Amino acid sequence: MTNEQYQEAIDWLFVQMPNYQIDGQKAYKPGLDNITKLCAFFGNPQDKIKCIHIGGTNGKGSSSNMLASVLQEAGYKTGLYNSPHLIDFTERIKVNGRNCNKEFVFDFIQKLKTIPEYIRPSFFEFTTIMAFEYFYQQQVDFAIIEVGLGGRLDSTNIIKPLISAITNVQLDHQNILGDTIEEIATEKAGIIKSNIPIVSGDENEAVKNILQEKATEENAPFVDATLINTDLESDLKGNYQKKNIRVVMAAVEELRKQEIEIADGALEKGLLHVHQNTGFIGRWFEFSQHPLTICDTGHNQAGLEYVFSQLNSIERHKHVILGFVNDKKIDDVMKMLPENSEFYFAKPSVHRGRHPEDYENMLQEAKIFYKIFDSVQEAYLAAKEQCTNEEMIFIGGSNFVVGDFLEKNLEIKE
Repeated sequence: MTNEQYQEAIDWLFVQMPNYQIDGQKAYKPGLDNITKLCAFFGNPQDKIKCIHIGGTNGKGSSSNMLASVLQEAGYKTGLYNSPHLIDFTERIKVNGRNCNKEFVFDFIQKLKTIPEYIRPSFFEFTTIMAFEYFYQQQVDFAIIEVGLGGRLDSTNIIKPLISAITNVQLDHQNILGDTIEEIATEKAGIIKSNIPIVSGDENEAVKNILQEKATEENAPFVDATLINTDLESDLKGNYQKKNIRVVMAAVEELRKQEIEIADGALEKGLLHVHQNTGFIGRWFEFSQHPLTICDTGHNQAGLEYVFSQLNSIERHKHVILGFVNDKKIDDVMKMLPENSEFYFAKPSVHRGRHPEDYENMLQEAKIFYKIFDSVQEAYLAAKEQCTNEEMIFIGGSNFVVGDFLEKNLEIKE
């Protein structure tokens, strides 16, 4: 297999099963019927591996990578399934921090053509079974599975994990999950299963009550991670990571109760070496010091609120590059843009990337100094030209904005 053949296979995959709705074709397929048939076709690999399930609106990617790092430090061969990827598809499926083998991905895509017509998987369903099969073939000790969207009807909800965790519940994907925090919490709570411990990281009493009621209904031990006091730190530097650290600590404690050995030293080292152990980037990621350049994938109101708050605490003039996708509600984002900043709005390169001209009326109403660009790279080069070493650059607003930036500027190491 050549790199060209691999890229052709990946391109074919995205065309055949787009990740999002394209030209009227619905890519998101809620429900477990399809993934159940798909897993059965491949011999149910998900039942042959020990899984940990992590959901939530924000923080599930960081928490799952932190926990993977801790388990690796404890000496376990650890699989990790995250989405979306930033640069290459193989980032979604990792074992001990190494991206999934491209040969495996290529071969598995060929198998897609042999799947019975009555199954017709979505993009996410297919990548989910791909992860299960890879982890089974790699004989991992544990596989950490991040929920894709919601919980109750998410493809990943076919697993029977050792423990589950819900980091928090915020407004996001309202068009699919519901218009209120309570409705979304009910969907997220769908990963709570009979007699399986559930770790909750949300401080909102309404959310906590919904998760606790579901746990009681399922006779699942409910663990409130917000009660944990700790001074442990991580190399993931966003202020919001303190909440995720508590979720990981609670998860570790639940695993210990199942006689899984994780020493305190492994917990501490795992939290401090997430980048090194899992290759996780994009969350308050310091790309450069001269000038200070930070990117963060926070992309909904709650996530951006944390990020902009941390930006406001830095006493430098800021060059802020932002971009959004079509299904994101950005009116409220415009009301909380960071202070002491000039803005560079860009269109993410994905099909559903939103061109800033579409929301320029909001930019004018916000009374900010801004420029509009056709691509993230154009915006970055313009900001870099204007930025002095005493100032800073920030890139964010969407996973895809950060992905576009890193793809063009990060040296990719195989």
